[in-house]
Amino acid sequence: MANQAIFLLIFSLSLGLMLIQPSIAKPATFIQDFRVTWAESHIKQMENGIAIQLLLDRSSGCGFASNRKYVFGRVSMKIKLIPGDSAGTVTAFYLNSDTKEIRDELDFEFLGNRSGQPYTVQTNVFAHGKGDREQRVNLWFDPSVEFHTYSILWNRRQIVFYVDDVPIRVFKNNEARGVPYPKSQPMGIYSTLWDADNWATRGGLEKIDWSKAPFYAYYKDFDIEGCTVPGPAGCTTNFNNWWEGPLYQQLNPIQARKYRWVRVNHMVYDYCTDKARNRVPPPECLAGI
Repeated sequence: MANQAIFLLIFSLSLGLMLIQPSIAKPATFIQDFRVTWAESHIKQMENGIAIQLLLDRSSGCGFASNRKYVFGRVSMKIKLIPGDSAGTVTAFYLNSDTKEIRDELDFEFLGNRSGQPYTVQTNVFAHGKGDREQRVNLWFDPSVEFHTYSILWNRRQIVFYVDDVPIRVFKNNEARGVPYPKSQPMGIYSTLWDADNWATRGGLEKIDWSKAPFYAYYKDFDIEGCTVPGPAGCTTNFNNWWEGPLYQQLNPIQARKYRWVRVNHMVYDYCTDKARNRVPPPECLAGI
């Protein structure tokens, strides 16, 4: 009888948690949860839709997007970038509200380079139409040899960009200092592979070597955990989701140590310290974000 009572209690608690949780999606295949946004001929599904190949050549790049938008949560993808001489190319993975004047956007942009030089990952945060918050980190491994996981955690308190669970960028909610924070607009998930040799590598000095084309990037293991929109009304007010929990309000000591290591050893550009652009550091920089 005691075991039965314990079982019923656990079942009731589990059911209750299921009822208060908003809609959460974890896509299994590309075809179920994403759509091609441009150059369908340049995107190839692989492994029964679990993985895809993106292609860039002289005729076109390509892109895809999620079928739905989300409010808060975590998005992860495993990506294998262009090998060899990738100068001038950009592979991007980002969240976007798809609104022009008051756009919210969270960017991962992988900037190609000449063979033997490190890949640079640029992150940026747009909030209420205000961007210009670029930071650049040289990756400490070759991201074209095998797949690596790139994630964005987004909740009411902070936005964290991860590379293989190593935080490389933290943007705190600092509205108290007058800094806009993306919190009211749902965002879709986007990715593109495109020609950006007018700026991507050494400020546009290094151009794409088209003799090396076509260029390929690979994606797999799409993982979305967040409130879908349209969805339950509780998506914008519910604090019971795991990504809003105490463990995700700030970096833990191990994450903080990794974060400092990245910034000391691998950061190559930070808008906060660019005095040519910002004579006075923006408020979020003064806040120690």
